Amino acid sequence: MLSKHLPIFGHLHQLVSSFTITQQPFEEDGAGSRSGSSKRVRFSNAGMEDNDRGIGFIRASHYLRDDSPDEDSDRQQAMRLLQVPSAPRHGILRSSSFSSNNSSDLDIPIYSSETLSKTPRKEVPGGFNGKLAFAIAASALGSSFQHGYNTGVLNNPQKIIETWISHTMANRTREYPDQQTVTFVFSVMTSIFCIGGMIGGAITGVVADRFGRKGGLLLNNIFVILAVICEAVSKTVGSYELIILGRFLIGVNSGMNAGLAPMYLAEISPINLRGAVGTVYQLVITVSILVAQILGLGSILGTAELWPTLLAITIVPSIFQLVTLPFCPESPKYLLSKNNENEAQNALSWLRGTNIVHEEMDLMKAEYDAVKMLPKVTMREIITNSMLRIPLIISLMVMCAQQLSGINAVMFFSSQIFMMAGLDNAGSTYATLAMGTINVIMTVVSLFLVEKAGRKTLLLVGFGGMVVDTALLTIGMMFAAQSKVASILCIIFVLVYVIMFATGPGSIPWFLVSELFNQSARPIATSLAVSINWTANFLVGLAFLPLAELMGPWVFIIFVILQALFLLFIYKKVPETKNKTLEEISAMFRQQSYQ
Repeated sequence: MLSKHLPIFGHLHQLVSSFTITQQPFEEDGAGSRSGSSKRVRFSNAGMEDNDRGIGFIRASHYLRDDSPDEDSDRQQAMRLLQVPSAPRHGILRSSSFSSNNSSDLDIPIYSSETLSKTPRKEVPGGFNGKLAFAIAASALGSSFQHGYNTGVLNNPQKIIETWISHTMANRTREYPDQQTVTFVFSVMTSIFCIGGMIGGAITGVVADRFGRKGGLLLNNIFVILAVICEAVSKTVGSYELIILGRFLIGVNSGMNAGLAPMYLAEISPINLRGAVGTVYQLVITVSILVAQILGLGSILGTAELWPTLLAITIVPSIFQLVTLPFCPESPKYLLSKNNENEAQNALSWLRGTNIVHEEMDLMKAEYDAVKMLPKVTMREIITNSMLRIPLIISLMVMCAQQLSGINAVMFFSSQIFMMAGLDNAGSTYATLAMGTINVIMTVVSLFLVEKAGRKTLLLVGFGGMVVDTALLTIGMMFAAQSKVASILCIIFVLVYVIMFATGPGSIPWFLVSELFNQSARPIATSLAVSINWTANFLVGLAFLPLAELMGPWVFIIFVILQALFLLFIYKKVPETKNKTLEEISAMFRQQSYQ
């Protein structure tokens, strides 16, 4: 009635009636804070209807903006829940580019700067502490030690074991076999480790989903115990077949460890330490390779009587893990995926050393709530779905790059390489030890660099240096037999090669796979990536010596070409994941799939 007599009330009544208030479901803001519900205002009479579905004002050209009806499918709702948090970390506006330094097909903005909330994301409390260090040691020392130690343990005592194989065959047949037969048996002994790794990697996803990351690591020690029994009694019973069986079993163990341990490390570490913690896996591998080389010296355990003990020492880290890991919690993200929210929060509190973990729990629950609305990720889904296929291709290529760079050709046959360069047996042995020491030191350095320089930068530096260095090594090997200077340069080139590898290509692929996928796709993606890594490892070990005999020093040209191709791929396609949450990384690939 007032509106008829007082014009001002008429205008107000008309303005208010132009608004419609609708309730939006619960959604987290960039800081992870929650509210029971939020209200959205529609300007239905002004032609300014907000179709952003509660995820903020979006540019008209953006792929998230649509004019579809209000009733969305569960899958569409899940996609929106998984979008990157709207606030930048530490109150600083993040660049919209996927990589700040290098242009690639993945460097496409998701949000323009004007669409981002100016509310800074709250810094998650907790960081590196004693309990987290204990969990890292329990998981990494007991797993990656098997991987590295058994990669290099047969290197120094090779001649002694070959002699024992020859005597064992003679005792059975009353006739000594030719050297070609003995070499074949030893080659099977060496390569069967990689075949076991392929199988172990292939079943990682099933084990991780069924028994958990921690549970899978603990159960995996069964293979170590069986392997050690086989290897320890092989000399006593006169059966080289038991060594082959033991190497296969320890390979299965190492293959599963290569997937489970980096997955566990990635899921228990704070975002600002994820790269450094992930590097620990490769660090333990390098340390264990060096330990195997030292213990394998003829003055220690590399003797005709003690080599079974050398093989059996691999039980020590297994015992360490069985004693320590039960005191550590399961991955909080795994617990949350099994609807154990209270256990997940307790595990996170234990790992962070504080009970103030609500913000981090909210972020994890947001991811889980979105993931459970999506279909289960299968092998077919991860290959056919472009949102998953892009990071899968990157993961597989980076894993191939690590092995096909030639590192295991250098590690497996380091003594022969140094002898080709002109060193005698003793000299080549000590040069191999120096190489292992440098590998450890540079991996420690990369542990500190990875969170400062970034993953992509270290990969580019590592592979770029390896291309140049391997080319120089090829040239040097051609003149090593005639020139003392050339042989010394070859040794230097090998050591520089190890430095370049340890800078990034050695450690980053192991945890990069876990960073590129969300909770639902991570296990199956890890299985595929680890299997490819072990397959490439096997192919290099199988093909290098025959190719070296056929091509001579030119064999390293193959690695130069492969390294150059991988360098180009990394520059064009691999994203920078430093200081990005796992959910932000997943959202970037989702955005790329819409292009």
